[in-house]
Amino acid sequence: MDKVKQRTLKNSFTLKGVGLHTGLNITISFHPAEEDHGYKIKRVDLPDQPTIDALAENVVNTRRGTVLGKGDVTISTVEHAFSALYALGIDNCLIEVNTSEFPILDGSAIEYVKAIKNAGIVEQKKDKDFYIVRKKLEVSDPETGSKLTLLPDDSFCINSYIEFDSMYIPNQSAILDDMSEYETEIAPSRTFVFVREIQQLRQAGLIKGGNLDNAIVIYERKLSQPELDEIADALHVQRHDANELGYLNHRKLAFRNEPARHKLLDIVGDMALIGKPIQGRLIATRPGHHINNQLARLIRKDIKLNEVQPPIYNVNEEPLMDNNRIRELLPHRYPFLLVDKIIRKTDKYIVGVKNVTTNEPFFMGHFPQEPIMPGVLLVEAMAQTGGLLVLSQLDEPERYSTYFLKIDNVKFRHKVVPGDTVIFRVELTSDLRRNISSMRGLAFIGEKVVSEADFTAQIIKNK
Repeated sequence: MDKVKQRTLKNSFTLKGVGLHTGLNITISFHPAEEDHGYKIKRVDLPDQPTIDALAENVVNTRRGTVLGKGDVTISTVEHAFSALYALGIDNCLIEVNTSEFPILDGSAIEYVKAIKNAGIVEQKKDKDFYIVRKKLEVSDPETGSKLTLLPDDSFCINSYIEFDSMYIPNQSAILDDMSEYETEIAPSRTFVFVREIQQLRQAGLIKGGNLDNAIVIYERKLSQPELDEIADALHVQRHDANELGYLNHRKLAFRNEPARHKLLDIVGDMALIGKPIQGRLIATRPGHHINNQLARLIRKDIKLNEVQPPIYNVNEEPLMDNNRIRELLPHRYPFLLVDKIIRKTDKYIVGVKNVTTNEPFFMGHFPQEPIMPGVLLVEAMAQTGGLLVLSQLDEPERYSTYFLKIDNVKFRHKVVPGDTVIFRVELTSDLRRNISSMRGLAFIGEKVVSEADFTAQIIKNK
């Protein structure tokens, strides 16, 4: 995958609207944020203005929307805004809101999209950190028949299938193969509700701000005229003939499968709460906020267990640095040059490759009957890889060398033997100061960490 920089808003913007469930008048503002800030929500109406990190583990309710919480502080109906932010590639944003809900606007994400584009988007210096799907992840609910399956793919794409006991939307599907299509194909899709659900929702204290302008209302099971009149009066809309089934909205459907597209919109918003852009294909059957959050939490758990994902190594790609370029930067030579090529490099980390062959000279004594690559040489290879990262950022790098000052937290988890291809990922843990660099290195074979170490090196100009 090509390097992609983090993004934030160029300018702040403010929207005003009603809350779908609270019925309150809401003012919400979106502001630029620094790198690695992520999404955060500040309740400016409360003492001390508490802030909630918009992450899957902070979701406290998923009934008719996604609700984030921290202690006694909650904020609901966040999914449409985060869907728009994620789809437009915004990684860092501070959101200030003056009540416990985001405004519903027209029931879709299009107003958020328009406001984001009008405010402008700027690239930041740091690279995005993608969650790359390497193996199948799946969550399901036998009671509802809901199932989400996440599979490897080259980008984030979604197939969504919905099923309802309804003559109007018995089953529908929607597909998003490219996020560039989100604005025109997904964002205008409005939320929807069945008339038969409205009374229950009202009794639960919800949809106080719902109307025919911010939701698709589907009337597909006959009610008595008094019952339907009561609902119409509660929603402050014109009464409807109880014998006429269909969509009650004045505005026509944006798409024939608008409900399915809106469910896909919700998926994007709920997946935004993993804190990283996703590279993978999501196949969703009967999705909803609850099961969406289950998958997002599973991904968050995987992220925490695997702080750094194994680098992807495509043997067919041209290296960023081949052996000849490495020899120009490093003074090491046979038998102590332990990096064969560099396959990826950013301003923060570097990925190197070592193909371990049976002809390595150290196997003659370590050990003749059971050849194992010495752990100290794995650490040395990580250090050489890190040296290439630091040296490549200098003017005239050929005139400098790197030297160990300290090694900490060294661990060896698995032996390395002839035939293994070791991938080294070395990341800067602090900025280069006074020619001193601190780094963390991980050595992988496939998806398995075989060694790790923290080390500090000094960069010295050659005499």
